[in-house]
Amino acid sequence: MKLGRMLVLLVVVAFMVACGGAADSGAPAESDGGQEAPQSVLRFSAIPDQNSTELNEKFQPLASYLSDKLGVPVEYVSSRDYQASVEAFKNEDIHLAWFGGLTGVQARNAVAGARAIAQGAADPQYYSYFIASKDSGLERSDEFPEAISKMTFTFGSESSTSGRLMPEYFIKQATGKTPGEFFDEPFGFSGSHDKTVELVETGQYQAGVVNYKVYNRRVEEGKTDPDAARIIWQTPYYADYNWTAHPKLDEVFGAGFVDRLQEALIGIEDPALLAALPRERMIPATNEEFEGIRLVAVELDMLR
Repeated sequence: MKLGRMLVLLVVVAFMVACGGAADSGAPAESDGGQEAPQSVLRFSAIPDQNSTELNEKFQPLASYLSDKLGVPVEYVSSRDYQASVEAFKNEDIHLAWFGGLTGVQARNAVAGARAIAQGAADPQYYSYFIASKDSGLERSDEFPEAISKMTFTFGSESSTSGRLMPEYFIKQATGKTPGEFFDEPFGFSGSHDKTVELVETGQYQAGVVNYKVYNRRVEEGKTDPDAARIIWQTPYYADYNWTAHPKLDEVFGAGFVDRLQEALIGIEDPALLAALPRERMIPATNEEFEGIRLVAVELDMLR
């Protein structure tokens, strides 16, 4: 009888030890069906200033490159619009983003310690094209095209630096009026640079403003007839796009990780990895370089 009780007790103790050992084995926690915890993956995004499907495809090689270079899982996450990318950065859903000048300023303003770490070699001297349909009768000029005040006009995204912020600033500089005061007709927002060109080329809007890189790319690829959507004015230069890193990266992946990430981006030599941006090469960036953008955003009440 005593022997039977002892055997039962030994079985119970062995079971408890086995369960406890499994619970305290030190194995990494899993979530979502065995996938790694979200904080162990470097997730990055980009403002959807071009066709979103194309961006998804073009950013995959860059994700693989960064993963190999940094030794951590890297994943591209698409954003539905400009402000969604800023909100994702603020909420720590992403820790790295390819922002425009304005969205970068907005993100860094919302997250203390966030850093602009890289930009395209051409980004410190960026510019926009004001374009008009062939039927508008307008031709290219060095003078601001005040005749567009009588025409239907579209900006790009409401949060775009090259498609809204700086063009609005230049309109005000040239005319002393806000867009609402300058245009006779209500102006629109296309949502992206590609869409702006398409709307002007098909005559749905008589004029608009677009990022020069997107316009030039569309013409080179044969997607846009430069006579049907013609350049009528080029804006002055301003600083624009940049990679901005969240300070949480150093906490998640270790001190100095953001510096390593900056080196990895600047060290890219394969043009295919930069095709989504598109840029020929990356150079260092600092927050101070975008102070002019910040001041314009404050003046136009666009810093959120």
